[in-house]
Amino acid sequence: MAQATQSRPLKVLSEFVSNYGLLIVFVLVIVVFSALRPNTFLSSGNIGNLLTSQSITALLAFAVMLPLATGRFDMSVGYHIGLAHVLMIGLQVNANIPWPVAAGIVLATGVVIGLVNGILVARFKIDAFIATMGVGSLLYGVSNWYTDGQQIPGFSLPDSFTGLTGSFHGIPITALYVTVVAVLLWVLLERMPVGRSLYVIGSNARAAELSGISVPNYVMGAFVGSGFLCALAGVLLASILRAATPSVGPEYLLPAFASVLLGATSIKPGRVNVVGTVLAVLVLAFSFSGVQQLGAAFYVEYFFNGGILILAVSLSVYAAIRRRKAAVAAAS
Repeated sequence: MAQATQSRPLKVLSEFVSNYGLLIVFVLVIVVFSALRPNTFLSSGNIGNLLTSQSITALLAFAVMLPLATGRFDMSVGYHIGLAHVLMIGLQVNANIPWPVAAGIVLATGVVIGLVNGILVARFKIDAFIATMGVGSLLYGVSNWYTDGQQIPGFSLPDSFTGLTGSFHGIPITALYVTVVAVLLWVLLERMPVGRSLYVIGSNARAAELSGISVPNYVMGAFVGSGFLCALAGVLLASILRAATPSVGPEYLLPAFASVLLGATSIKPGRVNVVGTVLAVLVLAFSFSGVQQLGAAFYVEYFFNGGILILAVSLSVYAAIRRRKAAVAAAS
C-alpha cells in the first residue's frame, strides 16, 4: 500500500513531464539565455524579429500538420510557399494587379495545388512522399520559369501590402495571424468531428473505413487545407521580403517538419497537435537565437535543425508506442 502511494506521485510527475516537456524546455531556454545575454536576448527588437520570421515557419508547420494527422507527408510545402511568394510579387510588379486580387489568385492557386496533391494520394493511391515531392519539384520549376531564375524586386509595392506584416502596438501582426489560425485549427482538430476523423485515419485507416469515414475525401481535404496555408504563408512572406526569389522556400521545409514532429512529443504525446507545434516553433526559434548570440556560425543552423528533426522523430515514435501500450493496457 505504501509502495502504491509512493508510486502515484511519480506517475503523476512522469505524465506531467511527458505532456508538458516542451513547455518546461521553453521556460529553461528563456531563463538560460536571458542570464547569458541579458541585454539582447529578451530585447523587444529580438523578440519582434523572431515572432515575425517564425510566423512563416509556424504557418508552414500547420500546413505540414494537417496531412500528417492522416498519416501522410506533404513534401511540397517548401516549394509551394516559394511559388506563392513569387506569384504574389510578380503579379503586382509585372502584371500591375492590385494586391488583394493577387492574393486571391495566389490563395486559389494554393487550394488547387493542394487538391492535386490530394487526388494523387487519395484517388490514384500514389505514396504521399513520392507524389508531393514530385509536385514540389514541378512547383520549383514553375517558380524558376516565371522569374527566369532571377529576383523580382518589389520597389513599387503599395504600403497597404507591405503593411500586412507590420506591427500593432508593438506586436508583430504576423504573430496575430498565426494566433488566429492556431485557434481555428485547434477547434477543428480537437473539438469537431472532422478533426477526430482525421486522427482516426492517421491511426488506422482501415478502422476508419469500417466506421463509415470517407478516407479519400478527408485526405483530400487535409491536403487542400495544407495548400491554402502554404499560399497564405507565401503571401505574408512576400510582404516581409518585398522581393521574389525563386530559391526561397525549400529552406523552410526542414524547420516546419521538425516543429510538427517535435510538437507531437508534447501536449498530446504520440500525435501531431496545434499547441505542441506552436511550442516547438518557439523552442527552436529562441534556442537558435540564443546560440547565435553566443557566437555560433551561420551553418550551425543546419546541424541544429537536422539534429532536432532526428530527435523529434525518435521521440515522436517513442511517444506513439507508449500511447498504444497505454491504450492496450486500459482496454484489458
